[in-house]
Amino acid sequence: MRPRSVDHLLELLADTPEVSVLAGGTDMMVEINLHGRRPGTVVPIGALEELRHWEHHTRLGTVTIGAAVPYADMETGELAELVPALAQAARTVGSPQIRATGTIGGNLGTCSPAGDILPVLGALDGVIHVRHRDHSRDVHLSDFMTGVKRNALRPGEFVHSVTVPVINGWQGYAKVGTRNAMVISTASACLVHDADRGHVALALGAVAPTIIRATQTEAWLSTRVDLRGSFRVSRETTEEFGRRAASETSPISDHRSTADYRRHAVSVLARRLLERSAA
Repeated sequence: MRPRSVDHLLELLADTPEVSVLAGGTDMMVEINLHGRRPGTVVPIGALEELRHWEHHTRLGTVTIGAAVPYADMETGELAELVPALAQAARTVGSPQIRATGTIGGNLGTCSPAGDILPVLGALDGVIHVRHRDHSRDVHLSDFMTGVKRNALRPGEFVHSVTVPVINGWQGYAKVGTRNAMVISTASACLVHDADRGHVALALGAVAPTIIRATQTEAWLSTRVDLRGSFRVSRETTEEFGRRAASETSPISDHRSTADYRRHAVSVLARRLLERSAA
């Protein structure tokens, strides 16, 4: 069942709400091939032009990215300059073939806490634009992710696009895996320094049922460092920042890592990102 337009897609979803929306298929095919998932009606959206574009709203200071924009389009060019952490995260996703096919909408549809793009959306307070034939709504990532591979989409809804702010300041993404490339995150982190607001945001992935913000650690740092414009941090501050970030996680032990190692990884990632932001 191939929709001709977004309006046609919305009609299909409203009339048959149990269908599976297929973006790039990089997650769905794993579920089918390895985990026995048997979807019923599948509706592909990757060819819908409206969903394959992104737009810079200069007056608002935001970027809106269509659900079917692939990771490869985020790696370089103007979009990468506007949202550097998004580009860094996109470069860590699988192989070039996966990055050419996988999409930001697919990452949100799967909603795995190990999703590489999701900590960036968390640190930037990204807004997910959800569409239905009869309504539309905007949902922050913290409300959109409801559990491991669970989201707040209701029957007949789909992710249309995502909006993030263009930040004046440093931002970066880093992750740890069982090898150096083409790997699912054991732990990941995105740090964004908003120099105008004097604020640092830290979002963590693969260390809780959803992407989490280390809000207590952020608040602690704001009492220790003047974050307006450029700033410097001591070694003691960065190490304590890492320890506090790790304490806000609730990781599990599984076939990729132990919970203790995930906490240690978060501590190291948070410290390194803070050091880089102050460099």
